Amino acid sequence: MPVSPTYPGVYVEEIPSGVRTIVGVSTSTTAFVGRALKGPVRVVPALKDDQVPTLIHSFAEFERIFGGLWALSPMSFAVHQYFANGGATAVIVRVNGTPAATPAKWSAGGLGLIASSPGLWAKDLVLTLDHNSSDPATLFNLTVIDNSTSPATPLETIRNVSTDATSGSFVTKMLAQRSEYLRVDPSIPVPAAVANAAGVADSGPAADGGVVSNSSILGSPADRTGIYALLDTDIFNLLCLPPPAPGDDVTQATWQDAAQFCQEHRAVLLVDSPDDSPANVKTSGPLLMNVSAYKKNAALFYPRIQVSNPLSLTGVIDDYVPCGAVAGVFARTDAERGVWKAPAGIEAGLNVAGLTRSLTDADNGDLNPLGINCLRTFPLYGTVSWGSRTMDGADAMASEWKYVPVRRTALYLEESLYRGLKWVVFEPNAAPLWAQIRLNVGAFMQNLFRQGAFAGTTPQDAYFVKCDNTTTTQNDVNLGIVNILVGFAPLKPAEFVILKLQQMAGQILT
Repeated sequence: MPVSPTYPGVYVEEIPSGVRTIVGVSTSTTAFVGRALKGPVRVVPALKDDQVPTLIHSFAEFERIFGGLWALSPMSFAVHQYFANGGATAVIVRVNGTPAATPAKWSAGGLGLIASSPGLWAKDLVLTLDHNSSDPATLFNLTVIDNSTSPATPLETIRNVSTDATSGSFVTKMLAQRSEYLRVDPSIPVPAAVANAAGVADSGPAADGGVVSNSSILGSPADRTGIYALLDTDIFNLLCLPPPAPGDDVTQATWQDAAQFCQEHRAVLLVDSPDDSPANVKTSGPLLMNVSAYKKNAALFYPRIQVSNPLSLTGVIDDYVPCGAVAGVFARTDAERGVWKAPAGIEAGLNVAGLTRSLTDADNGDLNPLGINCLRTFPLYGTVSWGSRTMDGADAMASEWKYVPVRRTALYLEESLYRGLKWVVFEPNAAPLWAQIRLNVGAFMQNLFRQGAFAGTTPQDAYFVKCDNTTTTQNDVNLGIVNILVGFAPLKPAEFVILKLQQMAGQILT
């Protein structure tokens, strides 16, 4: 507020600078949608507190929350390969199958309990209830034991629990906040008192979610299941859809709907090519995305990778879709070089045992012009990602979004500016506001220019920001609209390096 002087002296007034720093968003948060051994799964109708989707930062977290590697879960192996190749942040959506499973149920001392999530993981759990608490008359302890080991292994004990709904130790609240394995069965009233008990399952644990199919992966926008559960996450930049079950493939319809979803949310879909010969993939690969509007937000990778199966005691090498490992390379490249660097080349090494197909230069030459990114194995360099085109990157398309780093840089700018300019809403739409916008967006773009994100040797060659009476007319002002025009010169990868050699003729004496 302006200072109102009332006495002779010096007055200090702070004046706002108009600087509102725009912070760049994450670039490689990767979403995985698929089957898992255990963990949060969306109940329909969706609950606000069902913890779906779940943010994790390591495979150890995935093991703790979702049960780790499971032979029936291609997603678990994709997540493992993501972190093994440099991934740092993932968003997990565990899907239910058809028919949907219900959690295992137990009765301990008259108290109805259910597993924290459906799945076979709970089939060997046994519960005990005792009153060796701080107040045996009113409080009790619950212990979860894994009966599949010899001797049985105690997993957790929740102490000093009450059946009094007015108590701060009420069993429903205590289990929801402190137990990894148990919840109170909402269909059974909590009794006034419970007895000591060694609980066994009243009914066998439910199946692991029935048949998980492409429709389960895709889910429902209305129920926010499948990929649409990602509507409830803050941000994701890459989307991986491993097959719903071993031996299955993701269908064309699922890929296309997922690509449309990614386009609407400024993300890139990593598409796994069919497990077929180069000649057949040349025909079938581009057909996975035959809607041209969605191709720019999808990238196709071929062939599949071979990795030593950690579940095998003999080091058996199995085949897997490449999306998880490729997403890890994207994340590693972003961290080391920036989103504007193509996640391909000799630095884009894959931590794998091999590939299902050994591609030649001729194979690569057939597939690359169609926008199919090849994984190659070279002497000294090992297995690397050797392509960085979107599915809109076929030479015949002549698209401005031909290259993955160009498309991802644009998405990064869009999302960062979208979030960083919300303060503009309801500000007076006039020259002072336009100047503030130019100042803040210009500072953001200049910082990226200094990092080498754009082509050009000067800021004038690299980017521009316009917001004035030429972009926002009086009619726009009357309609409450402010138009901001931001342009950038993208860095395009040196995909073809041409060496021209000339033999020097012997010096001619004259």
